[in-house]
Amino acid sequence: MRWWVWAILGVAGLGAAGFFYVQSRLNAPVVSEDAIAELRSEVAAQNETAFNAPQPEPALYPPTQPTKNVYFGDLHVHSANSFDSYLFGNRLSLDDAYRFARGERVENAVGEVMQLTRPLDFVAITDHAEGFGLHEACDLAQKSADLQAYCDRMERPDARFFLELRAQGEKRPPQQILDGFVGEADTANALKTATWRRTVEAADRHNAPGELTAFAAYEYSPPLLDRGKIHRNVIFKSSDTPNHAPSAFDALTELDLWRQLNEGCQQPCSYLTIPHNPNKSWGLAFAGVTIDGDAYTDEDWRLRQEVEPLVEMFQVKGNSECVIGFGTTDEDCAFEQFLPVCKDGQETGCIFPTSMIRDGLKKGLTLEDDLGFNPLAFGLIGSTDVHNSNPGDAEEYDYRGASGIFSAPAKTRLTAPRARSLNNNPGGLAAIWSEENTRAALFEAMQRKEVYATSGTRIRLRFFAGFDLAPELLSTPDLAEAAYASGVPMGGALQASTDGPPSFLVWAMRDPLSAPLDRIQIIKAWTENGEAQEQVFDIVCSNGRTPDAETARCSETDASVDLSDCSLTSTGAADLKRVWTDMDYAPDQNAFYYARVIENPTCRWSTYDSLRLGQAPLSVIAPTIQEMAWSSPIWISPH
Repeated sequence: MRWWVWAILGVAGLGAAGFFYVQSRLNAPVVSEDAIAELRSEVAAQNETAFNAPQPEPALYPPTQPTKNVYFGDLHVHSANSFDSYLFGNRLSLDDAYRFARGERVENAVGEVMQLTRPLDFVAITDHAEGFGLHEACDLAQKSADLQAYCDRMERPDARFFLELRAQGEKRPPQQILDGFVGEADTANALKTATWRRTVEAADRHNAPGELTAFAAYEYSPPLLDRGKIHRNVIFKSSDTPNHAPSAFDALTELDLWRQLNEGCQQPCSYLTIPHNPNKSWGLAFAGVTIDGDAYTDEDWRLRQEVEPLVEMFQVKGNSECVIGFGTTDEDCAFEQFLPVCKDGQETGCIFPTSMIRDGLKKGLTLEDDLGFNPLAFGLIGSTDVHNSNPGDAEEYDYRGASGIFSAPAKTRLTAPRARSLNNNPGGLAAIWSEENTRAALFEAMQRKEVYATSGTRIRLRFFAGFDLAPELLSTPDLAEAAYASGVPMGGALQASTDGPPSFLVWAMRDPLSAPLDRIQIIKAWTENGEAQEQVFDIVCSNGRTPDAETARCSETDASVDLSDCSLTSTGAADLKRVWTDMDYAPDQNAFYYARVIENPTCRWSTYDSLRLGQAPLSVIAPTIQEMAWSSPIWISPH
């Protein structure tokens, strides 16, 4: 709990002296210039050679490939254009963020160096639309006294400012900030539009087909109590975009957002939305009700199906795949879990049965049984949601926090009493299978859901399903070409068949800058007597381990990590592949399947920070993790 919260709780017992003490602390800058100087001295004392980090590598630009290349990127990142990022001390611009995506070094607010080991293939800078216009307003030559005071507070925010913004941000309907300072609505709208045009122009300026695809994008961020998230990133196919980016001030619910975008985004404009942090949605993510509690109609579900093909399931605020306690005993659901399961009567700060993507996908199966179509047949991506203008910076050893001075440097991230957000992680990446690296090709791949999520690693993952996929395919010279000819890729669907069970081809190749592979799993879910069921199968494991006939699971890997320098043992696989057949398949059941790939253990970011500080890894959190990749599902339906 932060100092000002303790102060407020205790002020009643402190009398007048306590009251004036709290007032003085509330009005003091959250981080003074002296404090920033001290933080910079801490950065200088960090030992960045305490472990061997990979050296940056040049970008690779593969030629157009009919059987598709995999491209890695980040579709959720914030620059100083975002109101909260600016308050956190980030001053790195849109241009800085794009340069970082290409592999250039930048420094965060206290001087820590950030750099990708490999440039990104694509990026979307998704600044919060609710703050659009504020920077333009503060740049006006003539400002009202109230606006000038507000701009001054943005430069040197105090605790009272943060508390006021939190209170404003959780109101329904959301409370406008800008309109009250500039008077006329037309003036405010012009300032907001100027920010949006600047955003689109920056994406156009940095878009380089075949090298770095830059999407015009923004984040729609309606308020939710206790810092909950029911936010969506809006990605446009080209520079043909609406003149105005609808924010939570314009569109009170996601249904309003989609309708306004449909109205403003006419051909050749095309868009899609990607919700993030279902784990922090307080159950709203897949409940079928809006933020105001209005139930979806069949038409609402159809609209969602049309414009929302993907969900961001992994990012700095945790893994939204699944949680033990709601229809699963899958122990791997605990990986980078951010919140606990809700207790009876708990309404916020926890995971609900409609919070996680596996539960959302299951609900889609039961909805299809009722509606005749599946509005929750979505694909999976990862991204970062960093607020430091460093897209794709998801490697554990390069994690510098996600929110400027509030998560930097290492002592702030790690050492009591300043340590905060130990359950954060560096975020994930989105991987897209596409013939070429262009806006149109990548966008169309997202629409067909031929994408997958990683926890930050660059595992290459292929996943196909079909009724004619034979094990002999694995020895085919062009495996990908044969798989496309015989089945459907991730994100696809098959009509149920009574002629035999489906088979699945999974092929994973390790990230050469990360750990070898431990295993590949297939997660199956299906409906039976109106209820959703699930099962996890280990289908192939490294080092000769085979799945147990009863449990369908392999023994644990014996790979280890030297915690003194984070070096790895060499055990594990460079690639794993198998054709697996579901012998329990029933053609009258609605089902989906997705692949999950697990690496050998590596050091968690908190262990790298411990090495920087010359101390032992923290005992309150695991020193190692096993990075993962998750394919988009493939659906098999009798409908």
